[in-house]
Amino acid sequence: MSSINPSGQLSPALKKRIRQDVQSMHAYAIQDSVGMVKLDAMENPHRLPAHLQAELGQRLGALALNRYPDGRVNDLRRALADYAGMPDGFDIMLGNGSDELISLLSLACNVPGGSVLAPVPGFVMYAMSAQLQGLAFVGVPLTADFELDEAAMLAAIDEHKPSIVYLAYPNNPTANLWDDAVIEKIITAVGEQGGLVVMDEAYQPFSSKSYIGRISRHSHVLLMRTLSKFGLAGVRLGYMMGPKALIAEIDKVRPPYNISVLNYECALFALEHQDVFAAQAADLVQQRERLLKALRAMPSLTVWNSDANMILVRVNGKQEADAAGLVFERLKAGGVLVKNISKMYPLLSNCLRLTVGTADENTQLLATLQKAL
Repeated sequence: MSSINPSGQLSPALKKRIRQDVQSMHAYAIQDSVGMVKLDAMENPHRLPAHLQAELGQRLGALALNRYPDGRVNDLRRALADYAGMPDGFDIMLGNGSDELISLLSLACNVPGGSVLAPVPGFVMYAMSAQLQGLAFVGVPLTADFELDEAAMLAAIDEHKPSIVYLAYPNNPTANLWDDAVIEKIITAVGEQGGLVVMDEAYQPFSSKSYIGRISRHSHVLLMRTLSKFGLAGVRLGYMMGPKALIAEIDKVRPPYNISVLNYECALFALEHQDVFAAQAADLVQQRERLLKALRAMPSLTVWNSDANMILVRVNGKQEADAAGLVFERLKAGGVLVKNISKMYPLLSNCLRLTVGTADENTQLLATLQKAL
């Protein structure tokens, strides 16, 4: 009997084989960006210079693609440790993007009664990975200004005793850094309960702060980064640093050969030319300041500070009128694609997330947004 009926849906028999919670989930949606100014995914908009494209192409073309990845991946681990300034006594593991590292953490920490806790709104994969591994997810709302609610966080940690607490530094989608003193209180509280804290620094290339200088104070804190915002979103390379004994346990659930030869060679090449990417990040920080100034001059918007390569704005209007949805569609009609996050969480009502682009892209964004408002 076929498992697909004429309507194109799975048969009742096959549906019984798929978890009910999975059937109720929504897949991660990627917007169609063909022909658009793409400012929806916090990518670095700058490409490699032509001479480096040619050099990288020759290097990748010479790889032994018929062989499994080899010890060269350890060269990348050492290069990333040097680049990040990893402290002594720590180790580093690699993932196929930070998404895989988050999934591996949920897999390794899936103990009876285990849970994952994070401030919300935050990165959606914290909750999704927890759910897929059968872990409870506890979301603790931020304040109305998207700051950590210290009392609520500490109370939730005391009540749920989570296996993992994620703190994004800066946060996605709000783009802000949280108070360091509050972060330390949370880290201490989680440690007293015997849990892990993961400091997620996905947007570190654009941030004024990093937790790397404080990570060695704790034996239960991991620091996670990605090369996606560095400028290699298409390569899919995340990395996580922590005490050797802790990394060794989590690394046991990592699939063999999870980093392809193409991934690690591209990443090594990029680190050899990190000055190029540092200049790109510096340009984006300048463009961010330009955008913040221009956006704040628009009376129809509320604009929040940013330490990332994105800016959170709220379209001022009647909440029930879906002002953000209207502006989003007008921007899209004008050839500019941003992220409408107004329905993701109540605190994000009428909010749009704008990625910082090139100078020309930002000019087009501002002009189109002015008309859309």
